[in-house]
Amino acid sequence: MNDKPDLKLDEETAYRFEHFFELSPDLLCIAGYDGFFKKINSSVSKLLGYTDEELFSRPIDEFVHIEDRSKTSRAREGLKKNNPLLHFENRYVTKSGEIVWLSWTSMPIDSEQLVFAIAKNITHNKKLEDERNLLLANLTKSNKDLKQRSYTASHDLRSPVNNLLSILSLLDVSKINDGETLTLLELLKSASVRLSQTINDQIDSIIQKDNINVPVEELEMMDCLQTVLRSVHSLVEHSRAIINIDFSELEKIIFNRTYLESIFLNLITNSIKYTQPGHAPVLSIYSKITNGKNQLIISDNGMGLNMNEVKDKLFGLHQTFHEHSDSKGVGLYLVYNHVTGLGGTIAVESAVNEGTTFTISFKN
Repeated sequence: MNDKPDLKLDEETAYRFEHFFELSPDLLCIAGYDGFFKKINSSVSKLLGYTDEELFSRPIDEFVHIEDRSKTSRAREGLKKNNPLLHFENRYVTKSGEIVWLSWTSMPIDSEQLVFAIAKNITHNKKLEDERNLLLANLTKSNKDLKQRSYTASHDLRSPVNNLLSILSLLDVSKINDGETLTLLELLKSASVRLSQTINDQIDSIIQKDNINVPVEELEMMDCLQTVLRSVHSLVEHSRAIINIDFSELEKIIFNRTYLESIFLNLITNSIKYTQPGHAPVLSIYSKITNGKNQLIISDNGMGLNMNEVKDKLFGLHQTFHEHSDSKGVGLYLVYNHVTGLGGTIAVESAVNEGTTFTISFKN
């Protein structure tokens, strides 16, 4: 009887696993708790443009975009505490200087001081997302600018036309004996009245068009919020965010569904994005009726803002106030336009390291 173990199956199985490892289009790697790659597949070196020797000999942080190194280090410390990492996004810099976005799923093996990780290249998706957000912001801004110009032009025209009508009304036509002159004056007065009416109709048309283009309905705020929370479930779960909700004082609101969901989405993701290091995000989302005004309040315990420095720039397009890799200065711009576009107002209270509170007052 041969007691020697049969290694044929083990070797074949190992070969198949190695073959699978190398053929995967995703980036597969094993990293040590010391911050160095221990094993990578060819997709890693192919995407980053470095040789295996270069990737193994240098700390992983050296390949990470400098603006993402801090949050990457925090994520790595979490892995060392045996916390899996899901859908973590950061940027790497290739050897040629190109920036690529990666989405990581990482599992720690504490007993071996190793991290097994899979990354997907999401650079294309990030570019599409940026382009879509920029297009939406530009369209919103263009529409707002055009509307403002229409109002301004109408106002500027209405003043001289009204002045002209006032002057014509002051004329004492009883002292004019020439019939042709009287006829011309009557035609001038009639044309001025028609012009004034046309300008007023144009303003009414602008207002009516706004109301038609943005449909409103009675909305359950909890229903809209739950829709948003389902879409960002992974982000909320990974960040360990605590979200306190209370719509008991005001459950329903007349508003546009898309706008309300966008408001929830942008303010919630901002609160999680700008959480204080070492703290889990805590959000409070509730409704109130204050002096007859229907209000939605969203507050957090995040990094906060110096309102003396921010001033009127907070809701401006492409305005950013924290060093964060994917801050584009679009979210708050959209929130502001959604609220004010339907006749509401938005107020902000914030202090550095004390969090931020947004109070939205809806048009009754």
